[in-house]
Amino acid sequence: MEQYWERVKSEMKHSLPDHSYRMWIQPMGYQASGSNEVTLSCPNSFSKKRIKENYLAGIEAQFTKLGLGQIKIDLMVETKGVKKKASKAATQPVNGGECETPLLSFPRRPSRPMQMALPGLNIRSDSGRMLKKGYTFDRFVVGDNSDFAYSAALSLAQTSSVNNGAIYLLSDTGLGKSHLSQAVGHHVISQGFSDKVYYVTAEDFTNEMVSSIKNNTINGFKEKYRRKCDVLILEDVHFLSGKDATQKELAMTLDYLMDAEKKIIFSGCYLPDDIPKMNEQLKSRLTLGMVTKIDPPNFKTRVKILKNKSKYDGFVIPNDVTEYLAQELCDNVRQLESGLMGVARKSALLGEKIDINLARGVLSTISRNKKNITVDVIKKLVCSEFSLSEKELVSTSRKQTVVKPRQMAIFLARKYTDQPLKTIGRSFNRYHATAIYSINAVEKKLKQQGGFTEQMNYLCRKIESGKAL
Repeated sequence: MEQYWERVKSEMKHSLPDHSYRMWIQPMGYQASGSNEVTLSCPNSFSKKRIKENYLAGIEAQFTKLGLGQIKIDLMVETKGVKKKASKAATQPVNGGECETPLLSFPRRPSRPMQMALPGLNIRSDSGRMLKKGYTFDRFVVGDNSDFAYSAALSLAQTSSVNNGAIYLLSDTGLGKSHLSQAVGHHVISQGFSDKVYYVTAEDFTNEMVSSIKNNTINGFKEKYRRKCDVLILEDVHFLSGKDATQKELAMTLDYLMDAEKKIIFSGCYLPDDIPKMNEQLKSRLTLGMVTKIDPPNFKTRVKILKNKSKYDGFVIPNDVTEYLAQELCDNVRQLESGLMGVARKSALLGEKIDINLARGVLSTISRNKKNITVDVIKKLVCSEFSLSEKELVSTSRKQTVVKPRQMAIFLARKYTDQPLKTIGRSFNRYHATAIYSINAVEKKLKQQGGFTEQMNYLCRKIESGKAL
């Protein structure tokens, strides 16, 4: 039967994407067989869960094609006493290159007693922000849009020694790059590889550096990130646009971390080459690792996301409502979850059962208005609110009375339309790099709250209510 398993693996190697085969199928091993039953081993529980959900049916189908009838596959997790039959294959050179570290099987560092975490609390990284408790690998719903990014992040998290010690997670807002990057931190801490996990945004890093310079503690800042960090998770890299001093310091810090084979996870909405006012030294370091993109999920994946969210939050959502939400809310994961929460809350507040009519009531306004929102509609709204002509809005004027509305309009066009950034830039007679700069400027001002945030919220309410149409 073991020979049949090797034939099954060979067939799956040709039918699956190369990275999927190497990540999930190749490390599996044959263990035993009985009457119409085959036991296969997986390197760990994460792998077992992933294979069961996505590849088990395909494995069973391949056994059937070999004329063996209906074969039932049992999956088990390898233990120290089990011989790993796939270990040799898992370390073979890829495409003629040097031998790689096994993707899912690796020796763990000696474990040490760890204090048990209190239930329901987020995990604090050694420095910086809290890791959200739900942002773990087992809570991430994988689809065709995110399979490679998930595999790359999990592989990085599970290897104790690193060949490609950096990945760059690229996606638009709300598609899961924060979830995956924090999942790496959760895994590293929970498995006892290290507790020196630093999770910060690019803005946090910048502010901390500026503060250390003002307080004459820059040496402590450098020591912290260069010598005391095992895993650096740096989000929103595009925020560094134009911050030359921060870029130079980060580039040197990355040199230290990469030389020491530390793990580095970047995330951003744009490729490094597309971020304006980014020096070449930092660009080269951001692209040294693997750049992986997360695309918007398809309908099937959106349904899985909604069911997963409902399960963990304790909602009972009928299938027709789930499919309706997945059909209507197709932009990003954050929008999906917001729609689900809206339906659940309305049901709880009104004491009504969750059905298709209630869901239509929640989404009708959003869905109807979204279809009619265009860049031109946003231009007209902004011009009306700020008493500008469209000619002034797209002019070369650098007056703040024009620059501020223009940046807000570009930000709103990015948020409410599906137009590519280059197209949005052209609509305002700007290059896409300038459009990125405008969006970053608005995001920074929004974090400062105050009157600007109120203005932006007012414009968003007019757009979402349909009053801008």
